[in-house]
Amino acid sequence: MQHNWWRWLLGIGLILVVFIPSLAWMQHRVTHYKSNYKTPLNPTIMVPGSSASQNRFDALISELRKETKVGHSVLKVKVATNGQVSYTGTIRRGDNQPFIVIAFENNQDGYTNINKQAQWLNIAFRDLVKTYHFNHFSALGHSNGGLILSLFLEKYFSETKHVNIDRLMTIATPYNMESDSTTTRTAILKELIAGRQQLPKKLTVYSVAGTENYSSDGTVPANSVNQGKYVFQNQVAHYTQITVTGDNTTHSDLPQNKQIVLLIRQYLLQEELPAKERANNRAGIVRRSITGEAGLP
Repeated sequence: MQHNWWRWLLGIGLILVVFIPSLAWMQHRVTHYKSNYKTPLNPTIMVPGSSASQNRFDALISELRKETKVGHSVLKVKVATNGQVSYTGTIRRGDNQPFIVIAFENNQDGYTNINKQAQWLNIAFRDLVKTYHFNHFSALGHSNGGLILSLFLEKYFSETKHVNIDRLMTIATPYNMESDSTTTRTAILKELIAGRQQLPKKLTVYSVAGTENYSSDGTVPANSVNQGKYVFQNQVAHYTQITVTGDNTTHSDLPQNKQIVLLIRQYLLQEELPAKERANNRAGIVRRSITGEAGLP
């Protein structure tokens, strides 16, 4: 009887020796799979600038639908000042690259309002992830919409676990507000620089500026757009500044500018453009990749 007891104990010990490492290995594999798995649904989230509604990107979306020959679904989201989220439109079944436009009841300019809008963006984003179950996306922000997205990524994005942002494109985003200075920093630029270490490390960022007269798009100084390098460089995987010149480069025209539409197709939607279109687009833009250059300490 005593010998049987020892046999049972030895058997249990051997089982544990085999089972525990196997369980740990399985848990590691499951964690690895979850962290690397990407859902087929990969929306592009668009955030308009101040005073713009959820219809701000209608012309851009029509152009993208025409150029890509893909009928991207459009879901429009509006966040009220009390945090209530309302939806217009639907994501069509089988459409893995829908456009989601997020706008705000209080869409006014100003440092305080832009920070509130980043909070409201977080409310909408969490609701979207809960409803549609995607775990990666790209984003597009025009003007102050780029500031809202940048603040959201620094301050709130980490609250939503197991979701990654692949690419961010900001168009005419005034990182230093209306200032044309390259030495004086506004409150919002200081805040973005202070929080830049919270940015997703695998993110690819494209900052697009339009120049009507090589110094401004008529509203936002080119120097203000370019101050974004102090926020993103050496913090994200890739950061590229792009300057668009030529026709339709005024501030309000930029989202539907033909060259920018091509940039969105190539970089955000990851479309393989024909060589002729790529060549034509290169003629009107200046591209500067500054990832890894010396920035702020």
